[in-house]
Amino acid sequence: MIAICPGSFDPITHGHLDIVTRAAGLFEHVVVAVGRNSAKKYLFTPQERLDLVREVTAALPNVTVEPLDGLLVDFAARHGAGVLVKGVRFASDFEFELQMAHINAAVGGVETVMLPAAPL
Repeated sequence: MIAICPGSFDPITHGHLDIVTRAAGLFEHVVVAVGRNSAKKYLFTPQERLDLVREVTAALPNVTVEPLDGLLVDFAARHGAGVLVKGVRFASDFEFELQMAHINAAVGGVETVMLPAAPL
């Protein structure tokens, strides 16, 4: 099964890498979707963020990194992915991601797996 790990990754953190690494152990293939949000002010350019994520995931053979434009459910469909993987740190993260999971399931038919953040 193909999974998507979406985020802005500005910059990618040890926590992000932990979630991607754990997802890579659970799924056949993981696509890290590096997105853009017009409401956010970024530290790094889209290309720099792609390059940084590619650099730190290079040792994971079943992980690829792609730019995300448009709706996440459309991105998942284009990549043949049926699962979104999200890291959650706090109850507020879970509440937000649960709402998004319901929307993504209803609109795009994709499931969401939430992984608790590691106590790094």
